[in-house]
Amino acid sequence: MTINVALAGAGAFGIKHLDAIKQIDGVKVVSLMSRQLDKTKAVAEQYGIPHATTDLADCLALKEVDAVILCTPTQLHASQAIACLEAGKHVQVEIPLCDNLEDGQAVVAAAKSAGKVAMCGHTRRFNPSHQWVHERIVAGEFNIQQMDVQTYFFRRKNMNAKGEPRSWTDHLLWHHAAHTVDLFAYQTRSRIVKANAIQGPIHPELGIAMDMSIQLLTESGAICTLSLSFNNDGPLGTFFRYIGDTGTYIARYDDLIDGRDQAIDVSKVDVSMNGIELQDREFFAAIAESREPNASVEQVLPCYEVLHQLEAQLA
Repeated sequence: MTINVALAGAGAFGIKHLDAIKQIDGVKVVSLMSRQLDKTKAVAEQYGIPHATTDLADCLALKEVDAVILCTPTQLHASQAIACLEAGKHVQVEIPLCDNLEDGQAVVAAAKSAGKVAMCGHTRRFNPSHQWVHERIVAGEFNIQQMDVQTYFFRRKNMNAKGEPRSWTDHLLWHHAAHTVDLFAYQTRSRIVKANAIQGPIHPELGIAMDMSIQLLTESGAICTLSLSFNNDGPLGTFFRYIGDTGTYIARYDDLIDGRDQAIDVSKVDVSMNGIELQDREFFAAIAESREPNASVEQVLPCYEVLHQLEAQLA
């Protein structure tokens, strides 16, 4: 059985998904939607996608479409995910699920009502580096005492990961903190019971805080310190330091080293070293097997409950 997919958003992350799907058997992208028709048609032609449009409703109207991957602006994620579910399509929405808790709760309710696979792209759950750590936690070989995380970008103008102008504004709390808040609870296998946040000045043009610091505590007693910045002029990305009872590990995307800078081979952890591909494989496997995926919208909702609490503090 072939799973026919519509992909919404032909920007930097949409391209990552198109490249990942090329590596997955039994999946075909049949429709591409993005904001600018000329660019969308060019990408569709490059990837052999027969249908291109600027309207998600056109994708959802195609009977052959089984599932949709949303790589659209954050502010559209929840409403578009609900539209996909109400159209009878499985949906994977890129992180973040929402930019307010009420919308996230509405997506979870829509997924339950539709009976479709609904997943959020919490990629850190799937990166081989974090999977390697998770396997040791599940086996009882490693327990987290502290996570120290740095999420750093240099983004003082509205630009995407490819250095192109963005039509929307990114957010340290509702997007970038979501990765760590969810991963911390997932890896500790424990509920976050306390969360604190402070932030720096609001950017006069972007209207967001450019620097933020977050502290988390789980029911198990593990703590997390998260530093985020759009003002950091390199190195860029996110660095996760796991401090545990039997070792220290430092993860950056799909790479992992121990506390003494020795590389750890994570190439055999899964079928690929590409976290986006592994995330997509889980989405399609859940559809084929009629099961809940890892990082289902219901599983990740507690993350957004924490972000909601932090936003209230910052306000």
